[in-house]
Amino acid sequence: MNSSLPSKRASPKTDAKRGSTKTSTTSRVLVVAEKPSVARDLARALSARSAGSGCITGGGYVVTWAVGHLVTLREPDEINPQWKRWRDVDLPLLPATIPLKVIPQTKSQYEIVKNLMNDPSIERIICATDAGREGELIFRYIYKMAGCDKPFDRLWISSMTDEAIREGFARLRPGSSCDALYESARCRSEADWLVGMNASRAFTLRYNVLLSIGRVQTPTLALLARRRKAIESFVPKPYWIVTADFGDYTGNLIDPETGEPRVWDVSKAQAAADAVRGKSARVESVEKTKKTDLPPQLLDLTSLQREANRLLGLTAKQTLEAAQSLYEKHKLITYPRTDSRYLSDDLAPKLPGAMRGAQAAFGELSPFVAPLLSKPLPKNRRVFDVSKVTDHHAILPTGKTSGLDKLTPAERGVYGVLCKNLAAAFSPNHVYEQTRVTTVSGEHAFISMGRVVIQDGWKAVYKRGDNPPGEQTLPALAVGDTRIIRDVVVKEDKTKPPAPLTDSSLLSAMEHAGREIEDEALREAMRSGGLGTPATRAAIIERLIQVGYAVRKGKTIVATDKGMRLIEVAPRSVTEPEMTGKWEKALSDIAAGHGSVERFREAARKMAARLVQQARESQASVVFEAEPPRAAYKTYRRSSR
Repeated sequence: MNSSLPSKRASPKTDAKRGSTKTSTTSRVLVVAEKPSVARDLARALSARSAGSGCITGGGYVVTWAVGHLVTLREPDEINPQWKRWRDVDLPLLPATIPLKVIPQTKSQYEIVKNLMNDPSIERIICATDAGREGELIFRYIYKMAGCDKPFDRLWISSMTDEAIREGFARLRPGSSCDALYESARCRSEADWLVGMNASRAFTLRYNVLLSIGRVQTPTLALLARRRKAIESFVPKPYWIVTADFGDYTGNLIDPETGEPRVWDVSKAQAAADAVRGKSARVESVEKTKKTDLPPQLLDLTSLQREANRLLGLTAKQTLEAAQSLYEKHKLITYPRTDSRYLSDDLAPKLPGAMRGAQAAFGELSPFVAPLLSKPLPKNRRVFDVSKVTDHHAILPTGKTSGLDKLTPAERGVYGVLCKNLAAAFSPNHVYEQTRVTTVSGEHAFISMGRVVIQDGWKAVYKRGDNPPGEQTLPALAVGDTRIIRDVVVKEDKTKPPAPLTDSSLLSAMEHAGREIEDEALREAMRSGGLGTPATRAAIIERLIQVGYAVRKGKTIVATDKGMRLIEVAPRSVTEPEMTGKWEKALSDIAAGHGSVERFREAARKMAARLVQQARESQASVVFEAEPPRAAYKTYRRSSR
């Protein structure tokens, strides 16, 4: 490991006009962060306090920042002016290389970073962008565009507290250790360009309406389209619930033909009710089963978004924004854009402090946190499993207690979800005894379900003590006990269509997409990733809404008519998750250092060409509603996914 702490260095002076820094006495270290807010935190931890133009200097460091992506892939017409017009004759667009360009809106900050990278006084560079695939891409694209060849190290941290930052600088990674991660990110970026540009242009030209097609957004749209179709084609079927009142408990009639507590024939239901009303009934069986509900696992970003949507009504985007603010601005949680729900063993000593911080923020957690802190925390495999910790561990509170009064309602809500989750994850199991009673009158059997809670355990954290639907508090019953059936109620009901998708259920569907794929290797690749990543899923959902393929209706998300039609005409290769499964497996192999970059690129080029040909040969008779003229296309930006 390279040491990060420079020895005696003169305080540098900033040349604001050039956006760079100079010193006449010694060399310095340049730190490149992903965002200004992160740069300020890094600078504070490094005792760099002198503000310059687009940078902060001091202690031998120059800390600068990107503003997200400063450099991106060029648009087609920036590679070949002939490609400005959308013409079928030019397709497929398969440039030998896809050059980079500076994003015009943030060019001034790019120039500052470029000048700093190439300043003679800068001896060494530290990449301090977000520790993940996209963060690596942001830095490398800037580094490459700037023509820089100076050595650089990699800062890899999961928390923005000063302590975590200093620890990270004390154990920097060599920049080369992330070369494979960068290659994976670059392959993903260029392949999405090839598929998105070619498929979107080809299908737009074929159907004369602006159509955006992407490797992840289109199969996500297919999830919404299938759900809307299932709801619209659903035909409700009536059934009847026959409930007998035994005085101190009730039971539902079991249909002997189906074994279900509902009857599909109204005449049978009514006849059974008339036959037993006022008659004697005997308890035929009492089955008691002790059951255990394990505590919840810690949260990654997707599970946090699902919980916040379910409990707080926040969209995936709103949760991500709140979590990012809690991480960057307030330093209250660890890195949120993680896909792991586990911790490595070395994090165990930090958990008591995290719990004390959660207790300070939410006093109602004291009855649950105090017992946990009175003894060593258990090292159970549902929490600690280093083999399942990827780039980052599960999201945790940092233990910081100041600044809680500055949180927005959304931030406090999301923080509360994480604090409760931490307390619940280490709380005892929820243990209960489930009772199934069969009561018989003549030839008719009634089933009664109930439970007795033996140990509240973790559910007390969430105040989930009530019986679930269909269960009741039963009296003490034994085989042979008798009751008189006081009354019988016959209630008509209907089967329900599938529920519309919400942010929570759509995120879950994206996360678990492809589990039905037959190919074991692809299924495994999808199991670890699904559609998109935790960091991109919210943006994909918002993108579908932005381009008119989906719409929010209250808490639900529904495919629009345009979205439904696109799924009708799009090839199966871009509506089903198999392609993403293949890509994610290949990208994971590349990131691990044993995949072929050239083979992946060639596969992406072939896929792009094949989609163009499929658009040309499409025989679908779908007609899209007319939209604004092609002049509006210049405002259209492809989806990155």
